[in-house]
Amino acid sequence: MPGMLAADSASQQFQNSLALASFFMWTRLAQFIIRFRLPLIGVILAITVVMGYYATKVEMSYDPGRTVPEDDPEMVFLQKFKQQFGEDGNIIAVGLRDSGIFQLKNFNRFRELNKQIKNIEGVNNLLSMPEVKIIRKDTANVRFYLDALFPKDVRTQTQLDSLLGALRNQKFYMGQLVNELNGATMMLISVQKEVMNSEKRIALTKALTDFGDSFSKDTNIKLRYAGLPFIRAKVASQVRAEMQIFLYLSALVTGVIMFLFFRSFRAVIFSMIIIGIVVVWVMGTLALFGYKITLLSGLIPPVIVTIGITNAIYLLNKYHLEFAKRRNKEEAIAAVVNKMGLAMFLTNLTVAIGFLTLLATDITILREFGIVAGLNIMALFVVSLIMIPGIFSWLPEPGPKHLRHLDFKIMGAFLKYNDLMVHRYRPAIYIATAVITIVSVIGMLRLESISYMVDDIPEDSDIKKDLKFFEANFSGMLPLEIEVNTGKKRGVLNLKNLEKIEEFENFIDSISVVSRPVSIVSLVKASKQAFYNYNPNKYSLPTKAESGYILRYMKGQNDNSGLLKSFVDSTFTKMRISMQIADIGSKRLDSLVHTVIEPRMDSIFHGTNITTGVTGTTKLFIKGNKFLIDNLQESLLLAFILITLSMALLFASVRMIIISLVPNLIALMITAGIMGYMGIDLKPSTALIFSITFGISVDNSIRFLAKYRQEQLANGFFVPVSVSESILETGKSIIYTSIVLFAGFILFAFSSFGGTIALGILTSTTLVISMFTNLILLPALIMTFDKPKKSKGEKLLIDDFDPGFYGEDEDVAIDLSKIKIHDRKGISE
Repeated sequence: MPGMLAADSASQQFQNSLALASFFMWTRLAQFIIRFRLPLIGVILAITVVMGYYATKVEMSYDPGRTVPEDDPEMVFLQKFKQQFGEDGNIIAVGLRDSGIFQLKNFNRFRELNKQIKNIEGVNNLLSMPEVKIIRKDTANVRFYLDALFPKDVRTQTQLDSLLGALRNQKFYMGQLVNELNGATMMLISVQKEVMNSEKRIALTKALTDFGDSFSKDTNIKLRYAGLPFIRAKVASQVRAEMQIFLYLSALVTGVIMFLFFRSFRAVIFSMIIIGIVVVWVMGTLALFGYKITLLSGLIPPVIVTIGITNAIYLLNKYHLEFAKRRNKEEAIAAVVNKMGLAMFLTNLTVAIGFLTLLATDITILREFGIVAGLNIMALFVVSLIMIPGIFSWLPEPGPKHLRHLDFKIMGAFLKYNDLMVHRYRPAIYIATAVITIVSVIGMLRLESISYMVDDIPEDSDIKKDLKFFEANFSGMLPLEIEVNTGKKRGVLNLKNLEKIEEFENFIDSISVVSRPVSIVSLVKASKQAFYNYNPNKYSLPTKAESGYILRYMKGQNDNSGLLKSFVDSTFTKMRISMQIADIGSKRLDSLVHTVIEPRMDSIFHGTNITTGVTGTTKLFIKGNKFLIDNLQESLLLAFILITLSMALLFASVRMIIISLVPNLIALMITAGIMGYMGIDLKPSTALIFSITFGISVDNSIRFLAKYRQEQLANGFFVPVSVSESILETGKSIIYTSIVLFAGFILFAFSSFGGTIALGILTSTTLVISMFTNLILLPALIMTFDKPKKSKGEKLLIDDFDPGFYGEDEDVAIDLSKIKIHDRKGISE
């Protein structure tokens, strides 16, 4: 027992020391900021000039976001595969389905389009119907070579029809380049890697579509576009445009709300200038760190605007409140800096923690998003705390119309009814909460983790429609690769190995969402067909008797052959099987690869020396999606732990920490339940909101409990009165800041990207739910479970925390004369 008492005494002494240190720190900081506000603002402006310079150098990202660590075995395998066989995601497809293409005039115009596209900077090569090359037999040199099927000049429709008939007999191209059932055809364009992952990709896709539009105008044939380089280029262009639109919209909407609060244009204008400074810092930070603008980092400036407005509202309201009481501008400003410093620091800190926990992930785009957002939210705190009091110290005193909001009564009836519920109907509140929580848990169990390669594009967009065209006619355009290692030099040309590989390819061809595979097996079968003068019935592997003289032609190829180097290595030990797959979603894709393709592959090659591995951009996407979700869950857990530790410093009470966290966790559960019932999949864009909104919504709990603590000190620790006063006074702050945050985040619902829409709607929903849980459930829990006991001399860190909103009494107001901040001569300097 004495040991426990000693521990309690030591804990109390620590809390008292911490609170006293906090008091003196913010007192001296307030004195420093006010006395040196002019040079401090000068430093901020100088930093802004430097950041503005670097902001002009920030670039858009054109690289696909890496979601799998570079040292992951499957990532290492893919990189080695690309080094051996080349890129798998650098193809742009241009498709069409129109019988008019087989008319001589349109065919020749299509050939002209081919030539135009070949000359676009960044295009490696091109394969399409007019560019088809067939295998010819060179008996003199015992080898095969490639030759164009269509001559340079096709003069008559009869000649064209004859050549098209010959093309239909080329089984190698049927199902690959031409849909033999409906005549749909496509052009495959290989793009240079350095162009594909740079801004030059925008010019390439624009030139491609411009040439395509001209072709469509001349022939009245509609063209379709697909392929990862094309889609990523279009998305990057829209990200750039949307980032500017949402920045302006968030500034406009939150600025209007702020004007409605304060009825002051100067308050809005100067607040927007301050927030604009931090937006410049955001762009400068991206450039300084060597980051580029991605779909995620493009959201940071609008988020800064939204959170910055809430900071401005709190500071200006506190300034007006202090001025109304003191009728002295200098004293009011001094009180604002002194009393609001800790409040703003902790509320900005909890929000920043939500972002900074993304640093714990091993995903580049999330880490970049987290560090830039987290650092600049804390920068927003510094800039706001220095510049808002500084600027308003030089502006005229607020007039009566500017102070009218202090007597705002519209919410009074709602808050009184809220207070009545908390005091009289707590059992009903708990029953309703329990029921909603159970229903939410059931909804959470319905959540599925599914995402798509082309996830953010609207269903009614041309890009999505064109992708569906390729899925319907060619089974998709997403790359899937298989490496086959025979383990023996020239093992690829071994007939038994080829037969096994053909068996596997026939199985792949039977899957409806996967295209007909192409590999060395296809070339061998095409070579046999060429050997027999293009007899379509001879498109098959050679028999044992035939292999002696047919494969002899194949062995005549050297390792630099353009025919083979994309499909086999130089020793003919390894080979590549390429196919395309429809965008069927990560769940079906994972099941297809791991429960269908890989088991059959293992079964077919069992008992041989052949080893195989499924790889490609699409395969890594499956793993990357799982990895991303797992990382976001870990970041949410880390945010929970860090915010809990922050609350522990404030309250020094396990009971109060639990009471403060429960309403916010329930808000997250309700949002997750809504997602489950509405069929909103758990994917990176939706999982991201939980760690972010948790940090924002906890602010409501901190402000409410800070006011509750003040009322306890003022009312002799009588809980019912303390809770009532906290609801009636801090409730307004919770409601109005929630309105601002809702208005800021809901703007993202008007995005063109599904992920951004989900981020906006779900973040806004979570914040509104959090508002109600903190106004209703939190005070109810306090009424039931808080049993305060004030120890003599006890002082908590939260005692220095000022909620700073409508109508708070100054029960623990600081006497400015004792800290010597309001020397009028010093302030006026």
